Amino acid sequence: MVDFTFNAKEQEIIREIRREGLVLRKYARYYDEHEEELPPDEFPEAKEFAHIDKMAADRGADATSPTAFYMCMLMHRTWGDMMRMKVPFTALGNASVTAAGTDEQKKRWAKTRLSMANTEPGCGSDSKAIETTAELDGDEWVLNGEKIFVTTGIRAEGSVIWATIDKSAGRGGIKAFVVMKGTPGFELVKKEKKMGIRSSDTAAFVLKNCRVPKENLLGMDPTVKKGGGGFKGLMKTFNLTRPGVAAMGIGNIMACQEFVAEEMAKEGVAVDYEAGQHKRSAIQQKMIELEAELEAATLCTLRAGWLADKGKPNNLEASVSKQKGGDISRRGAQLALEILGAMGSTHDQLVEKWFRDARITDIYEGTGEIQRLVIARELLNYTSKDLT
Repeated sequence: MVDFTFNAKEQEIIREIRREGLVLRKYARYYDEHEEELPPDEFPEAKEFAHIDKMAADRGADATSPTAFYMCMLMHRTWGDMMRMKVPFTALGNASVTAAGTDEQKKRWAKTRLSMANTEPGCGSDSKAIETTAELDGDEWVLNGEKIFVTTGIRAEGSVIWATIDKSAGRGGIKAFVVMKGTPGFELVKKEKKMGIRSSDTAAFVLKNCRVPKENLLGMDPTVKKGGGGFKGLMKTFNLTRPGVAAMGIGNIMACQEFVAEEMAKEGVAVDYEAGQHKRSAIQQKMIELEAELEAATLCTLRAGWLADKGKPNNLEASVSKQKGGDISRRGAQLALEILGAMGSTHDQLVEKWFRDARITDIYEGTGEIQRLVIARELLNYTSKDLT
């Protein structure tokens, strides 16, 4: 039976994360307005909350599914704010290593922060259209191409570069290579300026005859000339990360919703859950609908995490959670601004920042449109050609 009821220790962890989130909000506006500065990896009060992760590591015999609870932790951390002042030692590229790497590679890069470079100037959601190439030359791979919108590209120690070893093979030719910072031919050319999530660094890379050891091909058996994790293995990366993005979007809207409810209460406006729809105001009805959407998105996300822990396929559930979480984040933030009016658009409150931050959750890790295609393929047993 699936049960997402948290035990007493888990509930305490969530309360502590919320307390931490209120501290993070003190710095949110500064780093939003000073995008040229990278926030420190830890905020000044971090030691006060160092116990949270230790508590999460030992939650008792009746603990919730680990990944599902991690998603919940991520929701409440994002409730504080989507700024990155407590950066984990792993990043998106580490999810690729987990999904497609060998046991030796997982151990080798376990403590190395790796970004993931998939998107290119002419290729976004359609990963099979990647133009970056990798050619084997003796015991080294030679990479050439451009990568843009690389999350954590500045902070990361290296990057997982998606490239093709055979363009004629389409998806079959796509492989992933770990390239460390400082490798000749691997150049960081730009830090992006963005509408939202400004404290999360986003980079652009150029690879010019960049050489990496043969064993840096993810999933490669050193005894095989061109072996390595294929496209399907790499796409499993998103089954791990898409629920996480959904959780971030959900947390962001939890913050918006609570702020709106508090402001409504100050004006003497409360949601009457007992009254029929025809007796409620438009605002009251919208708040109830938002709560329902949040509940649905939350359950989808927790289930995707639970399936991953059980070792069961979660491709469909990961996409459902991402689509639902990204959609409610986008629409919920806009609803908050509509209800608050002028108050929501000023810098006196964080709501307008949350509105700008929310938009990305429906874009990266696969847009909402792409998620709908994945969902349709899974439910209707279609191929990609059936939906083009």
